[in-house]
Amino acid sequence: MNQPSPLLLVVEDEPQMRRFLRASLVSHGYRLLEAERSSEALQLLTSHHPELLLLDLGLPDGDGIDLTRQIRGWSRVPILVLSARGQEGDKVAALDAGADDYITKPFGVNELLARIRVALRHAQLVAAGSSAEELTFGGVRIDLVRREVFRGGEPLHLTPIEYKLLVLLARHAGKVLTHRQILSEVWGPSYAAHQHYVRVHMAELRKKVEADPARPRLLMTELGVGYRLRDRSS
Repeated sequence: MNQPSPLLLVVEDEPQMRRFLRASLVSHGYRLLEAERSSEALQLLTSHHPELLLLDLGLPDGDGIDLTRQIRGWSRVPILVLSARGQEGDKVAALDAGADDYITKPFGVNELLARIRVALRHAQLVAAGSSAEELTFGGVRIDLVRREVFRGGEPLHLTPIEYKLLVLLARHAGKVLTHRQILSEVWGPSYAAHQHYVRVHMAELRKKVEADPARPRLLMTELGVGYRLRDRSS
């Protein structure tokens, strides 16, 4: 029996944008639920359990960042923010609140579909648990048991911080991680203000992982926000 196509919840109060999303997503095989308000979104989340949430930040009955924070109190459903707010502060706030990704309006259908695929794939990996013994991407293999990293079969000599940073990004491949999230996970919550730590160690890590560190193809910078390890389905 074929698996049903993923069920997505669109939370958007602009009719024109809802029509665009409906036409784009249904034509590519997704099933859709729609809500115009935060209260409707919460009701549909609990009653229908969609596999991904597409969320506008400006809603009639509240801010999407507050809704994201509320949902994260009890659900790990992937949240992809779609917003006309293009400021770095808005992106960082949404991601720190628990969103998985952020697309600034206007955007193309192909970009949207790619981000959805990445978010769904990441959710599947998280649901499968952390029992994997290896992580692989772009010719790089991380042996989680022996704590060793190889590129093209050759060992890479990473510092403990570089190793933790690479594993964190690899476990969340395709997902944007903010500076605050990275600092909290790798260095600890008390280091949240030390963004230069991330920049320095990321530069050193790129020298070891990237074929051309000046033109990275794996460890991508999200300007003013953080970093993302490019997912193979993006």
